[in-house]
Amino acid sequence: MNFTVDCQSHIFPGAYAELLTRNLNALRTTGGDGVYLIDYGGVQRFRLNLDDYSPERKLADMDASGVDMSVLSVNIPTPDMLEPELATQGARICNEAIAELCQRYPDRFIGIASLPLNDVPTAISELDRAVSQLDLRAVFLPSHVNGVQLDDARFEPFYARAAELGLPLALHPTAPIWGATISDHSMIPMAGFMVDTSFAMLRLILGGVMERHPRLKMVHPHCGGVLPYLMGRVVEQTEVKGRGRDHIKQSPRDTYRRVYLDLVSPDQLAVNFALDFAGADRLLFGSDHPWVSIDAIMQYVRELKCSDADMEKILGGNARELFRI
Repeated sequence: MNFTVDCQSHIFPGAYAELLTRNLNALRTTGGDGVYLIDYGGVQRFRLNLDDYSPERKLADMDASGVDMSVLSVNIPTPDMLEPELATQGARICNEAIAELCQRYPDRFIGIASLPLNDVPTAISELDRAVSQLDLRAVFLPSHVNGVQLDDARFEPFYARAAELGLPLALHPTAPIWGATISDHSMIPMAGFMVDTSFAMLRLILGGVMERHPRLKMVHPHCGGVLPYLMGRVVEQTEVKGRGRDHIKQSPRDTYRRVYLDLVSPDQLAVNFALDFAGADRLLFGSDHPWVSIDAIMQYVRELKCSDADMEKILGGNARELFRI
């Protein structure tokens, strides 16, 4: 029988939501009593209802869908978007909330750490605490750090430490820097998120981060956004035309083969293509619960044309190895 792991599942601590209401920079949060409106500088707004993130609901939905274990992370906004005096506090709140759930339900949950990446030394300190004291198994990495691109040199010590610890970095979208240009028609969650994580991943490749840290483990969500579909063009540009090669020696395709893709996509064609592109050894089942129902993704994964052994890897085998379950 398959052991099924949901590799993208979110919670939202009430204490973190309340902390967000104290933030006075471009990120503003209003509300209370479990219901909040999070405003990303007027570019994107999301309504947050803490009831949607309750562990009781998550466990019930996991049971109904046959999910044995979920890898928990706190949904956006990430602590780096907060004012400096709140960022570290926010990260600690997130990490302790996840650790508490993992300790309460050790057979059902493992956790991903949130970090105040706007302050790299403090982020590394919190990373070490999250690993040694809280037993968290990965790091939540936004597609940019409050406007700073992921291949910026300031993050090198963080990548080195994550690689040394063997911790996967779980890439996740946040409001794009260029989001104002697509803020109408709900195009940010519709397509902007997918493009933004693809640019972020491409920066990690072309900026040389992945080559400088060959032990670094990455998870690219949502079937890799649009990057797998565009990889042929990326390779043609770098390998034939010689563009974008200032910081790399390898082909981007070869580097990207190290990256895991989660299968959060409500589209059979996209899920099928992810299998064709990456192979079963690099795919992870994920749902994006509670934003998406677990069954909504499971139905497409179950339709994949692969062997029983490969299905076992996709549903949980790969995750058990990656997250040390």
